[in-house]
Order: sequence, then C-alpha cells, then structure tokens
Amino acid sequence: MTFTEAMNRAAQVFEGVGAGVLAVGFVLSLVLAVRDWKRSGRAAEGYRAMKEVFGGALLLGLEILVAADLIRTVAVAPTFKNVAVLGLIVLIRTFLSFSLQIEIDGILPWRKALGSGGTGIGRAVRGAGQKPSRPPSGTDDSSP
Repeated sequence: MTFTEAMNRAAQVFEGVGAGVLAVGFVLSLVLAVRDWKRSGRAAEGYRAMKEVFGGALLLGLEILVAADLIRTVAVAPTFKNVAVLGLIVLIRTFLSFSLQIEIDGILPWRKALGSGGTGIGRAVRGAGQKPSRPPSGTDDSSP
C-alpha cells in the first residue's frame, strides 16, 4: 500500500466516523428529547434537549469531516484547486459551526464571558438587584 492509498483510507475512516457521530447523535438526541418531554410534560423541554444534544453532535461531526478533508487534500492530492476547494469547505463549515454554537448556547461566543465567572457569582449574591447585606462594622451580628 502506498502512502497516498493509506492517506486516502485514513480520510475514508474519518468520514465514516464523522457520519457515525452524526447518526448516533441524532438517535441519542431523539431518545433524550422524548425522555425529557415525558419527565416534564412539556414539549419545550424535549426540544431543548434535542437541540443541545444534536447540535453538539453536529459540531463534532463537522470537525471530524473537516479533518477528513484536510487529510485528503494535504496528503492525497495537494493541488491548488483542491486547496481552494478545501478552503471553501472549511469556511462554510466554520460558519455552520459558529451558527450552531450560537443556536445551542443562545448567546454570542464573545458575550459568554459576561454571564459567567465572577459576574455570574456577583449576580447570584445580589439576587434580584439587591446588594448583599452586611452588618455594620463593629457590631456583633450574633445577637437577636
């Protein structure tokens, strides 16, 4: 087996794994959606579960398929035309991944930091716009 044949076979394996991830992700998302729908009695919960699980499977599947395209283009047939096609495929899949991530999270990636970490803890401590209550300095808060 030549190097080109081996790399072509490796790309086929990646494509098969990517397709498998998509198929298993779809089935798993259906199962979890039905489970959540039955548990909560609300279709919205099932939809949320399916969106999150299948969206994650789509993202992973796209990444694996990009790896297959990279192997095939770089190792098997590194022509200018193939590299240009690969660039277009990566651009489209990157846009799809970005869009899927926004759909799953419901927030732009650069805005995620605004709702996590210390900011999220601060909001939880303050509650609904209230500042945390502290006893005045020099007083004993153990008295009734």
